[in-house]
Amino acid sequence: MMTDTPLLDPAPARALLSVCPAYVTSPLIRTELASMPLWIKDETNRMGLGAFKALGGVYAVARLIEHHLEQDLAPDMFVSDHVRARAATLTFVCASAGNHGMAVAAGARVFGARCRIHLAETVPEDFATRLKAKGATVVRSGSTYEQSVQAAIADAEETGALHLADGSWPGYTEPPRLVMEGYTVLAEEMRESLEASGDWPSHVYLQAGVGGLAAAVAYMIRQTWAQQPEIVVVEPDAAPCLRDSVAASRLVTVAGPVSNMGRLDCKTPSMLACDILSGAADRFVTISDQQALDGVRAAHKLGCVSTPSGAAGLSALLLEQDPPPHPLVILSEGPVQTG
Repeated sequence: MMTDTPLLDPAPARALLSVCPAYVTSPLIRTELASMPLWIKDETNRMGLGAFKALGGVYAVARLIEHHLEQDLAPDMFVSDHVRARAATLTFVCASAGNHGMAVAAGARVFGARCRIHLAETVPEDFATRLKAKGATVVRSGSTYEQSVQAAIADAEETGALHLADGSWPGYTEPPRLVMEGYTVLAEEMRESLEASGDWPSHVYLQAGVGGLAAAVAYMIRQTWAQQPEIVVVEPDAAPCLRDSVAASRLVTVAGPVSNMGRLDCKTPSMLACDILSGAADRFVTISDQQALDGVRAAHKLGCVSTPSGAAGLSALLLEQDPPPHPLVILSEGPVQTG
Protein backbone atom coordinates (compact mmCIF):
# COMPACT_ATOMS: atom_id res chain seq x y z
CA MET A 1 0.00 0.00 0.00
CA MET A 2 2.81 2.44 0.90
CA THR A 3 5.09 3.94 -1.76
CA ASP A 4 8.21 6.11 -1.83
CA THR A 5 6.02 9.09 -2.71
CA PRO A 6 3.58 9.49 0.16
CA LEU A 7 -0.08 9.69 -0.68
CA LEU A 8 -0.52 12.07 2.26
CA ASP A 9 2.23 14.43 3.42
CA PRO A 10 1.74 16.35 6.67
CA ALA A 11 4.62 18.77 6.00
CA PRO A 12 2.82 21.18 3.60
CA ALA A 13 -0.34 21.04 5.68
CA ARG A 14 1.51 21.94 8.87
CA ALA A 15 3.48 24.68 7.13
CA LEU A 16 0.32 26.30 5.81
CA LEU A 17 -1.82 25.90 8.90
CA SER A 18 0.98 27.15 11.18
CA VAL A 19 0.50 30.67 9.82
CA CYS A 20 -3.27 30.57 10.31
CA PRO A 21 -4.11 32.71 13.37
CA ALA A 22 -6.81 30.24 14.44
CA TYR A 23 -4.52 27.19 14.47
CA VAL A 24 -3.30 25.72 17.74
CA THR A 25 -2.55 22.12 18.66
CA SER A 26 -5.63 20.48 20.15
CA PRO A 27 -5.16 18.79 23.53
CA LEU A 28 -4.30 15.12 24.02
CA ILE A 29 -5.74 14.36 27.45
CA ARG A 30 -4.66 11.46 29.66
CA THR A 31 -7.49 10.30 31.87
CA GLU A 32 -9.02 7.09 33.22
CA LEU A 33 -12.20 5.19 32.37
CA ALA A 34 -13.18 2.59 34.96
CA SER A 35 -9.54 2.48 36.16
CA MET A 36 -8.33 2.00 32.58
CA PRO A 37 -5.78 4.54 31.29
CA LEU A 38 -7.30 6.44 28.37
CA TRP A 39 -6.01 9.01 25.87
CA ILE A 40 -8.58 11.48 24.49
CA LYS A 41 -7.71 13.68 21.51
CA ASP A 42 -10.10 16.58 22.02
CA GLU A 43 -11.17 18.26 18.76
CA THR A 44 -14.22 19.98 20.23
CA ASN A 45 -12.67 23.46 19.99
CA ARG A 46 -10.56 23.04 16.84
CA MET A 47 -9.85 26.42 15.19
CA GLY A 48 -13.01 27.95 16.58
CA LEU A 49 -15.17 25.65 14.43
CA GLY A 50 -15.57 22.86 16.96
CA ALA A 51 -14.50 19.91 14.80
CA PHE A 52 -11.44 18.27 13.27
CA LYS A 53 -12.76 19.04 9.79
CA ALA A 54 -11.46 22.59 10.09
CA LEU A 55 -7.98 21.21 9.34
CA GLY A 56 -8.97 19.61 6.05
CA GLY A 57 -11.35 22.23 4.73
CA VAL A 58 -9.19 25.30 5.32
CA TYR A 59 -6.06 23.57 3.99
CA ALA A 60 -7.78 22.23 0.87
CA VAL A 61 -9.33 25.63 0.08
CA ALA A 62 -5.89 27.26 0.31
CA ARG A 63 -4.21 24.68 -1.92
CA LEU A 64 -6.95 24.87 -4.54
CA ILE A 65 -6.70 28.67 -4.55
CA GLU A 66 -2.94 28.32 -5.09
CA HIS A 67 -3.60 26.07 -8.06
CA HIS A 68 -6.22 28.27 -9.68
CA LEU A 69 -4.31 31.51 -9.11
CA GLU A 70 -1.10 29.78 -10.29
CA GLN A 71 0.95 31.14 -7.41
CA ASP A 72 2.20 30.02 -4.04
CA LEU A 73 0.41 31.78 -1.25
CA ALA A 74 2.79 33.95 0.74
CA PRO A 75 3.21 33.61 4.53
CA ASP A 76 0.89 36.60 4.95
CA MET A 77 -1.78 34.94 2.81
CA PHE A 78 -4.40 35.15 5.56
CA VAL A 79 -4.35 38.97 5.45
CA SER A 80 -3.22 39.70 1.88
CA ASP A 81 -5.59 42.06 0.05
CA HIS A 82 -4.03 40.95 -3.24
CA VAL A 83 -4.87 37.31 -2.64
CA ARG A 84 -8.37 38.15 -1.44
CA ALA A 85 -9.10 40.25 -4.52
CA ARG A 86 -8.12 37.44 -6.86
CA ALA A 87 -9.80 34.73 -4.76
CA ALA A 88 -13.04 36.73 -4.85
CA THR A 89 -13.51 35.45 -8.40
CA LEU A 90 -13.72 31.84 -7.13
CA THR A 91 -16.70 29.97 -5.71
CA PHE A 92 -16.40 26.69 -3.78
CA VAL A 93 -19.27 24.25 -3.66
CA CYS A 94 -19.73 21.08 -1.66
CA ALA A 95 -22.24 18.85 0.07
CA SER A 96 -21.99 18.47 3.81
CA ALA A 97 -23.53 16.88 6.85
CA GLY A 98 -22.40 20.01 8.71
CA ASN A 99 -18.75 20.18 9.74
CA HIS A 100 -17.09 19.85 6.32
CA GLY A 101 -19.28 22.67 5.06
CA MET A 102 -18.27 24.80 8.05
CA ALA A 103 -14.59 24.22 7.25
CA VAL A 104 -14.99 25.05 3.56
CA ALA A 105 -17.03 28.15 4.41
CA ALA A 106 -14.42 29.30 6.91
CA GLY A 107 -11.58 28.75 4.44
CA ALA A 108 -13.40 30.55 1.65
CA ARG A 109 -14.13 33.49 3.96
CA VAL A 110 -10.48 33.75 5.06
CA PHE A 111 -9.33 34.14 1.47
CA GLY A 112 -12.25 36.20 0.20
CA ALA A 113 -13.76 33.47 -1.97
CA ARG A 114 -17.44 32.57 -2.08
CA CYS A 115 -18.99 29.23 -1.22
CA ARG A 116 -22.25 27.38 -1.62
CA ILE A 117 -23.08 24.42 0.63
CA HIS A 118 -25.66 21.75 -0.20
CA LEU A 119 -27.37 20.23 2.85
CA ALA A 120 -29.80 17.32 2.94
CA GLU A 121 -33.13 17.94 4.65
CA THR A 122 -31.97 15.79 7.59
CA VAL A 123 -29.11 18.16 8.54
CA PRO A 124 -30.12 20.26 11.59
CA GLU A 125 -31.03 23.88 10.93
CA ASP A 126 -28.37 24.83 13.50
CA PHE A 127 -25.72 23.97 10.90
CA ALA A 128 -27.46 26.02 8.22
CA THR A 129 -27.51 28.99 10.59
CA ARG A 130 -23.83 28.64 11.39
CA LEU A 131 -22.91 28.26 7.70
CA LYS A 132 -24.78 31.44 6.82
CA ALA A 133 -22.94 33.25 9.62
CA LYS A 134 -19.69 32.25 7.89
CA GLY A 135 -20.88 33.85 4.66
CA ALA A 136 -21.97 30.67 2.89
CA THR A 137 -25.01 30.30 0.68
CA VAL A 138 -26.99 27.28 1.89
CA VAL A 139 -29.05 25.13 -0.48
CA ARG A 140 -31.27 22.32 0.79
CA SER A 141 -30.79 19.44 -1.65
CA GLY A 142 -32.47 16.07 -1.26
CA SER A 143 -33.41 13.97 1.72
CA THR A 144 -30.05 12.17 2.13
CA TYR A 145 -26.38 13.08 2.19
CA GLU A 146 -25.84 11.12 -1.02
CA GLN A 147 -28.48 13.20 -2.81
CA SER A 148 -26.85 16.42 -1.61
CA VAL A 149 -23.52 15.17 -3.03
CA GLN A 150 -25.11 14.66 -6.43
CA ALA A 151 -26.62 18.15 -6.23
CA ALA A 152 -23.19 19.64 -5.47
CA ILE A 153 -21.64 17.80 -8.41
CA ALA A 154 -24.35 19.11 -10.73
CA ASP A 155 -23.93 22.62 -9.31
CA ALA A 156 -20.20 22.63 -10.04
CA GLU A 157 -20.72 21.28 -13.56
CA GLU A 158 -23.39 23.88 -14.36
CA THR A 159 -21.74 26.94 -12.79
CA GLY A 160 -18.00 26.30 -13.00
CA ALA A 161 -17.63 26.45 -9.21
CA LEU A 162 -14.80 24.49 -7.59
CA HIS A 163 -16.16 21.26 -6.16
CA LEU A 164 -14.49 20.46 -2.83
CA ALA A 165 -15.90 17.18 -1.55
CA ASP A 166 -14.43 15.19 1.33
CA GLY A 167 -15.30 11.90 -0.36
CA SER A 168 -13.58 10.47 -3.44
CA TRP A 169 -14.66 8.27 -6.33
CA PRO A 170 -13.20 7.18 -9.67
CA GLY A 171 -12.13 10.29 -11.58
CA TYR A 172 -12.38 12.57 -8.54
CA THR A 173 -9.54 12.26 -6.04
CA GLU A 174 -7.34 15.36 -5.68
CA PRO A 175 -9.63 17.72 -3.68
CA PRO A 176 -10.58 15.00 -1.16
CA ARG A 177 -6.93 13.92 -0.97
CA LEU A 178 -6.07 17.48 0.06
CA VAL A 179 -8.80 17.38 2.70
CA MET A 180 -7.33 14.17 4.10
CA GLU A 181 -3.83 15.65 3.99
CA GLY A 182 -5.08 18.40 6.27
CA TYR A 183 -6.28 15.76 8.73
CA THR A 184 -2.77 14.29 8.97
CA VAL A 185 -1.86 17.29 11.13
CA LEU A 186 -4.03 15.81 13.87
CA ALA A 187 -2.13 12.51 13.70
CA GLU A 188 1.22 14.30 13.80
CA GLU A 189 0.15 16.28 16.85
CA MET A 190 -0.68 13.01 18.60
CA ARG A 191 2.58 11.36 17.54
CA GLU A 192 4.66 14.21 18.93
CA SER A 193 2.83 14.15 22.26
CA LEU A 194 3.10 10.38 22.54
CA GLU A 195 6.79 10.38 21.68
CA ALA A 196 7.40 13.00 24.36
CA SER A 197 5.57 10.96 26.99
CA GLY A 198 6.62 7.49 25.84
CA ASP A 199 3.09 6.39 26.76
CA TRP A 200 1.83 4.86 23.50
CA PRO A 201 -1.73 3.54 23.12
CA SER A 202 -2.47 -0.13 22.61
CA HIS A 203 -5.62 0.56 20.55
CA VAL A 204 -6.87 3.54 18.53
CA TYR A 205 -10.59 3.93 17.81
CA LEU A 206 -11.42 5.95 14.69
CA GLN A 207 -15.00 6.88 13.83
CA ALA A 208 -15.85 7.04 10.15
CA GLY A 209 -18.47 8.45 7.81
CA VAL A 210 -17.02 8.44 4.29
CA GLY A 211 -13.73 7.61 6.05
CA GLY A 212 -11.47 10.63 5.56
CA LEU A 213 -10.44 11.09 9.19
CA ALA A 214 -10.06 7.39 9.90
CA ALA A 215 -7.97 6.83 6.79
CA ALA A 216 -5.72 9.87 7.27
CA VAL A 217 -4.97 9.01 10.89
CA ALA A 218 -4.54 5.29 10.17
CA TYR A 219 -2.19 6.10 7.29
CA MET A 220 0.01 8.26 9.52
CA ILE A 221 -0.01 5.72 12.34
CA ARG A 222 1.24 3.01 10.02
CA GLN A 223 3.81 5.33 8.44
CA THR A 224 5.28 7.16 11.42
CA TRP A 225 4.33 5.87 14.87
CA ALA A 226 7.16 4.14 16.74
CA GLN A 227 4.77 1.72 18.42
CA GLN A 228 1.93 0.26 16.43
CA PRO A 229 -1.54 0.02 17.99
CA GLU A 230 -4.54 -2.00 16.93
CA ILE A 231 -6.69 0.28 14.76
CA VAL A 232 -10.46 -0.08 15.13
CA VAL A 233 -12.78 1.71 12.68
CA VAL A 234 -16.19 2.61 14.11
CA GLU A 235 -19.34 3.14 12.00
CA PRO A 236 -23.07 3.47 12.69
CA ASP A 237 -24.88 0.17 12.35
CA ALA A 238 -27.16 2.06 9.94
CA ALA A 239 -24.23 2.87 7.61
CA PRO A 240 -21.36 0.32 7.67
CA CYS A 241 -20.20 1.33 4.20
CA LEU A 242 -16.47 0.97 4.86
CA ARG A 243 -16.81 -2.42 6.56
CA ASP A 244 -18.88 -3.80 3.71
CA SER A 245 -16.71 -2.24 1.00
CA VAL A 246 -13.47 -3.62 2.46
CA ALA A 247 -15.08 -7.06 2.83
CA ALA A 248 -16.26 -6.96 -0.81
CA SER A 249 -12.99 -5.45 -2.17
CA ARG A 250 -15.06 -2.81 -4.00
CA LEU A 251 -17.07 0.29 -3.17
CA VAL A 252 -20.42 -0.69 -1.70
CA THR A 253 -23.40 1.59 -1.07
CA VAL A 254 -25.33 0.35 1.95
CA ALA A 255 -28.98 0.86 2.86
CA GLY A 256 -30.22 1.79 6.29
CA PRO A 257 -32.32 4.18 8.36
CA VAL A 258 -31.24 7.68 9.34
CA SER A 259 -28.88 7.60 12.33
CA ASN A 260 -28.48 10.07 15.20
CA MET A 261 -24.79 10.03 14.21
CA GLY A 262 -25.52 12.51 11.45
CA ARG A 263 -21.90 13.29 10.54
CA LEU A 264 -21.16 9.54 10.23
CA ASP A 265 -24.39 8.52 8.51
CA CYS A 266 -22.88 8.08 5.04
CA LYS A 267 -23.96 5.18 2.90
CA THR A 268 -21.14 5.28 0.31
CA PRO A 269 -17.46 5.47 1.36
CA SER A 270 -14.62 7.52 -0.06
CA MET A 271 -12.58 5.48 -2.52
CA LEU A 272 -9.25 6.79 -1.18
CA ALA A 273 -10.26 6.12 2.40
CA CYS A 274 -11.45 2.64 1.59
CA ASP A 275 -8.17 1.81 -0.16
CA ILE A 276 -6.11 2.97 2.83
CA LEU A 277 -8.23 1.32 5.49
CA SER A 278 -8.32 -2.00 3.66
CA GLY A 279 -4.65 -2.34 4.57
CA ALA A 280 -4.28 -0.19 7.68
CA ALA A 281 -7.31 -1.08 9.82
CA ASP A 282 -7.39 -4.18 12.02
CA ARG A 283 -11.11 -4.27 12.75
CA PHE A 284 -14.39 -2.64 11.73
CA VAL A 285 -17.14 -2.38 14.35
CA THR A 286 -20.60 -0.83 14.39
CA ILE A 287 -22.57 0.92 17.11
CA SER A 288 -26.28 1.60 17.50
CA ASP A 289 -27.87 4.99 18.10
CA GLN A 290 -28.44 4.09 21.76
CA GLN A 291 -24.82 3.01 22.18
CA ALA A 292 -23.74 6.30 20.62
CA LEU A 293 -25.66 8.15 23.32
CA ASP A 294 -23.88 6.06 25.95
CA GLY A 295 -20.60 7.41 24.58
CA VAL A 296 -21.85 10.99 24.88
CA ARG A 297 -22.73 10.39 28.53
CA ALA A 298 -19.36 8.76 29.24
CA ALA A 299 -17.54 11.71 27.65
CA HIS A 300 -19.53 14.12 29.81
CA LYS A 301 -18.50 12.24 32.95
CA LEU A 302 -14.89 12.69 31.83
CA GLY A 303 -15.44 16.44 31.50
CA CYS A 304 -15.88 16.54 27.71
CA VAL A 305 -18.97 17.66 25.80
CA SER A 306 -19.53 15.98 22.43
CA THR A 307 -22.20 14.43 20.21
CA PRO A 308 -23.17 10.90 19.11
CA SER A 309 -20.93 11.34 16.05
CA GLY A 310 -18.09 12.94 17.97
CA ALA A 311 -18.00 10.34 20.75
CA ALA A 312 -18.51 7.27 18.53
CA GLY A 313 -15.00 5.96 19.17
CA LEU A 314 -15.58 6.11 22.91
CA SER A 315 -18.92 4.36 22.42
CA ALA A 316 -17.20 1.46 20.67
CA LEU A 317 -14.60 1.24 23.45
CA LEU A 318 -17.38 0.88 26.03
CA LEU A 319 -18.64 -2.22 24.19
CA GLU A 320 -15.37 -4.15 24.32
CA GLN A 321 -15.81 -7.42 26.24
CA ASP A 322 -12.07 -7.47 26.96
CA PRO A 323 -11.12 -3.82 27.58
CA PRO A 324 -7.80 -2.92 25.97
CA PRO A 325 -4.94 -1.92 28.29
CA HIS A 326 -4.46 1.62 27.01
CA PRO A 327 -6.84 2.90 24.33
CA LEU A 328 -6.99 6.23 22.50
CA VAL A 329 -10.17 7.84 21.19
CA ILE A 330 -10.84 11.05 19.26
CA LEU A 331 -13.69 13.33 20.27
CA SER A 332 -14.14 14.63 16.74
CA GLU A 333 -16.67 17.41 17.37
CA GLY A 334 -18.17 19.54 20.07
CA PRO A 335 -21.84 20.28 20.65
CA VAL A 336 -23.74 21.74 17.71
CA GLN A 337 -24.58 25.36 18.53
CA THR A 338 -26.24 28.18 16.69
CA GLY A 339 -24.43 31.42 15.89
